Amino acid sequence: MSELLRLHNPVRPYDWGSHTVLADLLGRPSPTAGPEAELWIGAHPGAPSILPDGRSLLTAVTDAPRPMIGPGTDRLPFLLKVLAVERPLSIQVHPDAGQARDGYERDERTGLAPGDPKRNYHDSWPKPELLYALTAFEALCGFAEPEQAASLLTSTGGTRLRRVGDVLVSGGPCAAVTLLGRWPEDDRAALVDEVRTSRADIPELVWARRLAELYPDDPGVVTSLLMNRVTLAPGQALFARPRTLHAYLRGTGVEIMANSDNVLRGGLTAKHIDLAELQAVTDFAPSTPEVVQAVELPNGEDLYPTPAAQFQLTRIRGDVEVRAPGPGALLCIEGELTAERGSARETLRRGEVLFVPATGGLLRVTGSGLAFRASIPS
Repeated sequence: MSELLRLHNPVRPYDWGSHTVLADLLGRPSPTAGPEAELWIGAHPGAPSILPDGRSLLTAVTDAPRPMIGPGTDRLPFLLKVLAVERPLSIQVHPDAGQARDGYERDERTGLAPGDPKRNYHDSWPKPELLYALTAFEALCGFAEPEQAASLLTSTGGTRLRRVGDVLVSGGPCAAVTLLGRWPEDDRAALVDEVRTSRADIPELVWARRLAELYPDDPGVVTSLLMNRVTLAPGQALFARPRTLHAYLRGTGVEIMANSDNVLRGGLTAKHIDLAELQAVTDFAPSTPEVVQAVELPNGEDLYPTPAAQFQLTRIRGDVEVRAPGPGALLCIEGELTAERGSARETLRRGEVLFVPATGGLLRVTGSGLAFRASIPS
């Protein structure tokens, strides 16, 4: 087995994606016929990366877990992505470890099929996420202080939105989200229209009006006004802990997450919403978005530190040596890099990726490009 394995990585064509960003990254003609939202790098069962011999990375890990990913697990714990967000994603939350384990066991006992849209838990893993901004990137993350959000709702002049604000102040975000989740279907369009027709020149309302145009009868438009809006500058990163309600609105970024499919949705979607489970999983305490700044490591890599046990993301801008690089993935975003490990030597250009198995020695990366290295915390 080579100490460096070149990967071919699938593109996911979700409707919120871009017609140009991923095609340009991968050196293909653009605009594309349909939207392209995510480049997946990893061993996810739904769309694993492919090795030069035609096998999927998932198959290679399953066939030889110890040399590929090391002892103690049979699952590559992270999934690396490039996101091209042209339209907002759904408001969503992911479970922590205990919630994922218990929820998965519960769904298994009910007999819900793995692909059933009403199933909440598809595996027993938590799903923390880290998003690095390649461009200016806008997101919603966690709940704002109730008085602040209620003032925003009141500024619209809408009677329905004022009612939501009153419930928010008296009962907190959980009570307001519950009210919105149970809002009568025949009055939802009128509720959202109070956002759409508001005239206050406030950034949160400007975004909410855009959401109202896209989702004219979705109370999630109002939920967005209960949340913190954050704008990342290129080079900043946002950590979304399990249990934190969040949504990505616009921008291009590198995302790393635990290799899990557990998503509970809270709005801005036509997909299944389980209000009771959303309430059980979400942390409704007001919070400040965790914007992560780089910490330079002794070897010259820039680390974006998080408490996640499943992944670690570092940025490479110059020559570095990594003593324990595997299992990992090396993604080139700009320029050209050379990676060397043992007798293996590979040149990486924009959009190209290498998998670094657990078995092997020191990794040397040289060149003037920009790359990201996904790995597991030591």
